Amino acid sequence: MILYLHGFRSSPNSFKARLLAARLAELGRADEWCCPMLPVSPLETIALAESRVAEARAKGGAQQVTVIGSSLGGYFATYLAEKHGWPAVLLNPAVVPQRDLSAYLGEQPLWHGGGSIVVEPHHLDELRALGVASITRPERYYLMAATGDEVLDYREMLAHYPGARTTLIEGSDHAISEFAQYLDEVLAFCDAEHVEPTTPHAEA
Repeated sequence: MILYLHGFRSSPNSFKARLLAARLAELGRADEWCCPMLPVSPLETIALAESRVAEARAKGGAQQVTVIGSSLGGYFATYLAEKHGWPAVLLNPAVVPQRDLSAYLGEQPLWHGGGSIVVEPHHLDELRALGVASITRPERYYLMAATGDEVLDYREMLAHYPGARTTLIEGSDHAISEFAQYLDEVLAFCDAEHVEPTTPHAEA
């Protein structure tokens, strides 16, 4: 099972989620894909993610789970990876979202399909409660960070995931606009039974 957690104000219709879903469909693996619309509450998000895995396992699936998290979803993915031992792919992940989102209290429009969410102070407290001070078993993480991320600082990402397999993309942006070229690399990580850490390498 590949569980994709989208970012703040995003949705299952996000650019990267659609690319991954399409690639899995091409490979005849659409049944492995799970990308729910996440609630604004971080604690409810974690509960939803865990319930989706439990439901799949009750039906005889999801023997192996990899969680992919983009931006704020990367923060949730890290929590789940540490709690359950799941491998995690982190795409420009948020490291200190309770700080970054403090400027977004109140009603915030969603990026896809209209509508809005309301961010309340207690949501920042929930984020703080889900924080992972330092990761264990870095070999289960694959970090993709772009130096051109205009929203989050890639240097915080690198510092927070020492020893993780890392693709450092020179330039690019928060959305990782060239993500299509990394699809098979991400899926290969998801499929690996024993993931070993590698030395970070730069991508032009």
